[in-house]
Amino acid sequence: MPAVMAGACVCAALLGMSACSPTLDWRQVRPDGWGLVMVMPCRPAAQTRQVALAGPAVELHLLACAADGHTFALVSADVADPARVGPALLALAATAQANVQGTASQDRPAAVAGMTPHPAARRWRLSGRLPDRQPVQEQVLVFSHGTRVFQATLAGPVAGDALAAAFFDAIEVPQ
Repeated sequence: MPAVMAGACVCAALLGMSACSPTLDWRQVRPDGWGLVMVMPCRPAAQTRQVALAGPAVELHLLACAADGHTFALVSADVADPARVGPALLALAATAQANVQGTASQDRPAAVAGMTPHPAARRWRLSGRLPDRQPVQEQVLVFSHGTRVFQATLAGPVAGDALAAAFFDAIEVPQ
């Protein structure tokens, strides 16, 4: 249940940003302390919360924005213990699915340049419903680098592969 609370924070933030600009204006983003480079199609808003994630509370950071009817988000947390990475990735995945009461498909290993290989690092598509019962499509990517876990999410009415590729494929952990 604590992981669901973490996901609920993410879901609420995503829903709250759904009225942003309808155009795609891709820009490079380097969140301080994350050791990550990414691109987002709009100016992201940031939030930080303490949440239980596969164990004791961690500081969960969220960057999210909405453009062209879709929400783009990246969540990050340092779980501090290598033994917590796998459970944290699984918790992020389960929370993403529970938030939209979704059905998962196209499950495959995550591929992010510079990530730490882990069997729980995955990428998949979800079909589900928002809290207001509107249908939603999501593409979700969970991965790690060291003890820092990440979840990237593209959510919207279509969440197509081309849009997901533009977002996910530009994420990298510089060496």
